[in-house]
Amino acid sequence: MKDITLSALLEVIGDLFSDEISIAVSNTKEYIYYRPSKRVNLKITKHDPIKEGTIAYQAIMSKQKVAEFIHRDVFGVPYHGVAVPIWKEDEIEGVVTAIYPALADGKSVVTVKTADGWIPVPFSDVVYVESKDKKTLVHSGLISGTHKYSLQDFESLLPKDFFIRCHRSFIVNVNEIKAIYPDAHSTFLLAMKNGDQIPVSQSYSGYFRKLLGF
Repeated sequence: MKDITLSALLEVIGDLFSDEISIAVSNTKEYIYYRPSKRVNLKITKHDPIKEGTIAYQAIMSKQKVAEFIHRDVFGVPYHGVAVPIWKEDEIEGVVTAIYPALADGKSVVTVKTADGWIPVPFSDVVYVESKDKKTLVHSGLISGTHKYSLQDFESLLPKDFFIRCHRSFIVNVNEIKAIYPDAHSTFLLAMKNGDQIPVSQSYSGYFRKLLGF
């Protein structure tokens, strides 16, 4: 067998993990590999320095495995992560980090702005969240309103057991899907219970099918 290249090995390691988990590999100074997931993307690029406050930094400093919740002030996105040092004899050569989407942190409602004021909407009542004309729109069965968070923020905020990103502009509540229809170019069209139709883009179609099991 020919020597396995580092890049090939890292790609295989990435494929071993769920599509919801981002993988980062670094030496003790900078990142050498990053594979983002559909759920959380810290937008790390190769040769980015390891920031103080990250779990990769903590694993290097403590010389041990670290599992912790990291707030949004480090990468702009909250996340849960596990970082494990890579050892060569008695020296740390680097770190492998698994990055998980943050949970809702105890919140159960999203407060949307309407023409009449602010209305708290339970997560279970949210039909879908949409990015449109540089605004984030939250649609429930009864009302629609705007929110200051981006769609990426909502990916971290909303419970991942029933909210799925299906398009760069949409996150849907799977419990509010009435039917799924095939569309052009191996994509899908979601008929929601409130009567709206939501597209599933090609880049998310495989991920969407895997999560819904069809």
